[in-house]
Amino acid sequence: DDIGGMGGGFKLYQVIGRKAPTPLDPEPEVYRMKLFAPNPVVARSRFWYFMHQYRKMKKTTGQILDVNELREKNPNIVKNYAIWLRYNSRSGTHNMYREYRDLKLTGAVDQLYSEMAGRHRARPRSIQIIRTATVADADVKRPATLQFVDKDLKFPLPHRLPRASSKKLRSTFLAARPSTHRN
Repeated sequence: DDIGGMGGGFKLYQVIGRKAPTPLDPEPEVYRMKLFAPNPVVARSRFWYFMHQYRKMKKTTGQILDVNELREKNPNIVKNYAIWLRYNSRSGTHNMYREYRDLKLTGAVDQLYSEMAGRHRARPRSIQIIRTATVADADVKRPATLQFVDKDLKFPLPHRLPRASSKKLRSTFLAARPSTHRN
């Protein structure tokens, strides 16, 4: 049971809201929050959830001024993302720091939710992302991320089947087994 009933596919939303203006407080303080949610409706709901926890404000006494989806500036470059989070386990509340490599921050958050579900049985409703940041290659701490930081990283291609250059040269049965190993 995840937030919004969608399996993954989180987006980053910026929600701006405030307490509803009253004669005593005609210009209330405006709050901006960045939230990961599958859609804007869930983002609004999470905004009120956190505002009720940290400020004396709830949906009935406040108003949302704007909801925007924030997109990645350059989704073509692999980046290291650091995520600070807090989650409720069966035994208590824990703080955590995690690192992921991805093209987008939302992709790193998807990895986070699936890893937390697998390793810690943590449901998305019990995970609160406190802060996110991009980390330089030199500042990466976790071994799982460190192994992919090397500039000369190469992956082997162990089983490559030769393809016929055209359809007329293709044959269903061959006399010799294909050579799939190349140095």
